[in-house]
Amino acid sequence: MLREVWPFVDTHRQAGRTVVLARLVGRDGPGSRPLGATMAIADDGTWRGSLSGGCVEGIVLDRARTVLAGAPPHMTSVNPGQDLLPWEDAPACAGELRILITPAPPEPVLSAIGTALAEDRPLAVRVGLRPPQRWSTAAAADQLPDMEDAFTEELAPRPRLLLVGATDLAAVLATLARPLHRKVVVLDPRPGHVASGAFTESTADVVRSWPDDWIARHPLAARDAVVALSHDPRIDDRALRAALAGPAGYVAALGSRATHVQRLRRLTNTPGLDRLAGPAGLDLGGASLAESALSILSELVAVDNGRGGRRLRDGTLPVRAAAHA
Repeated sequence: MLREVWPFVDTHRQAGRTVVLARLVGRDGPGSRPLGATMAIADDGTWRGSLSGGCVEGIVLDRARTVLAGAPPHMTSVNPGQDLLPWEDAPACAGELRILITPAPPEPVLSAIGTALAEDRPLAVRVGLRPPQRWSTAAAADQLPDMEDAFTEELAPRPRLLLVGATDLAAVLATLARPLHRKVVVLDPRPGHVASGAFTESTADVVRSWPDDWIARHPLAARDAVVALSHDPRIDDRALRAALAGPAGYVAALGSRATHVQRLRRLTNTPGLDRLAGPAGLDLGGASLAESALSILSELVAVDNGRGGRRLRDGTLPVRAAAHA
């Protein structure tokens, strides 16, 4: 996806380097990466992204480097098993991959993508699969110019992760959540906690506010998540009541089982209380801040994908859930 590689693209383009994109636009068979998966390759030899989880990236890099060297952009097909010897087993993802290799988009498309990602605005991006591989953008896909053969990706605003309480655990959660492409907002009415210096602008927006007041001004959406971490019922309970009243897909609270029993008593008759995840997280058995944060984020990902969080070896469902729209 463009979001996954765009920081790399932006950094290299600002430095004056040429960047080529290799984008998965079609597949004949199963695969480990969704359509739209993207690799970005810069002319200094560095690259980011993947199209198959590892089994075709070397081939794609070689073909992308020909475009960096001056070859025209083009469609190419790659089969993960094409370099195997006759007696070697083909990988499970052996279907043919159809890949568009083209320079990163020119202006004004380049800036439009960067601005949409930075400001969490929706944007539809279309690129032609035939020469001259024109790029176009619009606020929605139905506003894009028609192309006979093209690939379209719709960039959606990131779902939000609200962390209630500017604590040390919240700081670790904010850092680990960054690769999940969630917009992290830390809410705390206590000035001393907000001014702790534990958060950076790149990981979270830290707001001094009562959480229910902030939620009233910024209504939650279905893929948003709220985790109460302050250990202060005067703060956490207000956040949970406000979050459970809306459509947020994951609402959780930190604490022991005994603490959660007390919490449930305080929140008796709160609409949506059956949706509250407490104690927050999956049963990983960890004790450190990083392990606790991993436990909470693991439960969030499982709930977001409609899964129970069991061990993969004990399940029968596909390893990867369907991609979100």
